[in-house]
Formats: sequence, C-alpha cells, structure tokens
Amino acid sequence: MSANATRTALSRLIADARRLVVFTGAGISTESGIPDFRSPGGVWSKMKPIQFQDFVADPAMRRQAWERAFSGRAGWVGREPNAGHHAVARLVAQGKVTAVITQNVDNLHQASGVPSDRIVELHGNASYATCLECVERHELDELKDSFLKAGEIPYCRRCGGLVKTATISFGQQMPAEPMARAQEATLACDAFLVLGSSLVVYPAAGFPLLAKRNGAELAIVNREPTDLDEYADLVLHDEIGPALSEAVAANSPTNSPRPS
Repeated sequence: MSANATRTALSRLIADARRLVVFTGAGISTESGIPDFRSPGGVWSKMKPIQFQDFVADPAMRRQAWERAFSGRAGWVGREPNAGHHAVARLVAQGKVTAVITQNVDNLHQASGVPSDRIVELHGNASYATCLECVERHELDELKDSFLKAGEIPYCRRCGGLVKTATISFGQQMPAEPMARAQEATLACDAFLVLGSSLVVYPAAGFPLLAKRNGAELAIVNREPTDLDEYADLVLHDEIGPALSEAVAANSPTNSPRPS
C-alpha cells in the first residue's frame, strides 16, 4: 500500500471511530527537537539513567539527578508542540478522542491544548517535581535558585521528604492510578491509535494488544517497524506530524461533504 493510500486509510479509521484512544511515545516529540531514549544519539546513549533506588539512597546520585534536571541535559522540557501534538489536540477538541495515553514526560500534549483530565501520563511529567512521601507538588523554578546558588538538594516544604522530578525512574513502581485509567480507556475504545512508540517498554506497550483483543481497530504510526505491527489493522511507517495532520484535516467539519 502506498503512503497516500495508508494516509487515506488512517483518515477513514479516524472518521469511523467513536471512542478513539491515542497512545503516544517519544517519536511524536522528536519533531519538536526532543531526543528519544534508545536510538543512537538518544538520551540513554549520552548519559546513564539513574536508578530510583540509587536516587533514594545516595545523596550524590540525587545531586547528579538535579544537575541534569536544571541543566536541561536530557532535553525533555522547554520545547514547543509540533504538528502531531496539535493534530491530536484537534481530535480531542472535536470530541473524537476519549483519552490520550502517553509514555512521554515532556508536557507537550498539555501545551498543545489537550485538557489535563484527558491525558494519562504513564511515566510522569518532567516539568515539575513531587515529594516522594506526601506527593506535594513543587514547581521547578521554586527549587532551581537554591540548588544552583547554594547547592541545596530539594526537600519537601510540607513534610521534609525527598523531592524528585515527577517522572517514573528505572526501578520505580508504576503509579496505580494512571495505569488503571489507561486500562479503563483502552477497554472502552473502538479504535486505538499508536503514534511514535517503539512498543518495547512494558507494561505500557501492552495496551495496544489489549485494545485489539477487546475488538478495537489498531493503527500504528511510527517511523520504524514495531514488534506489534503484525497485529495492527493499519501500519504507517511515516512522519507523524504530516501524516496525522493530513488525516485530521480530511475529517475536519470544513472538509466534510455538504448534505444534498
């Protein structure tokens, strides 16, 4: 099937869906200049991930984690949404999408206009921090000056507990509430659209198959093949921004045929 034909098929799948779930991975954000994790030149090829247990146990590892966060070395924050994010936001605004499940921590779905209550962040969010004890939210700007000027490792203003960026680190338990929300949305959808995920990180990568086995249509848009391509009803190895923008534009009210 040609690229034009697959984009047309994607447009048709979106048009037919009534309860569409969008599932996004690092590939949707690379078009905003955010590196992915595992490819050559990705985040983990440049710096070793800090294990959660090391962050908790070792002040030196906590200091290293905060140096990374405030230096922007990981490149996860401070970018602008791209065409793919805006296309997803348009689908949400049209009432087509019931949930946006994301593996990303870059806050770009929120920045594109998707309401926070429609977003399920499986791996957390790098744009703020939380206390590991009482879950008090801390804005990074509030912590940055004291760390950079005085070298003070952040502690919670409320309970004195350890504060960490609100991301899920290697070795950290997946949060139960987002996982439950993602499963509920997946089981209720009639179409499941994967955008820019390699689908190798579990348990998150299990949601597309769960949707498919529950009777939903499954579409995967990713530049490279994934292990789940064989199970999908539609696969596009394409650039996400242009492909999804075209599909969404074809389904916009201004492009709908007028009634006779």
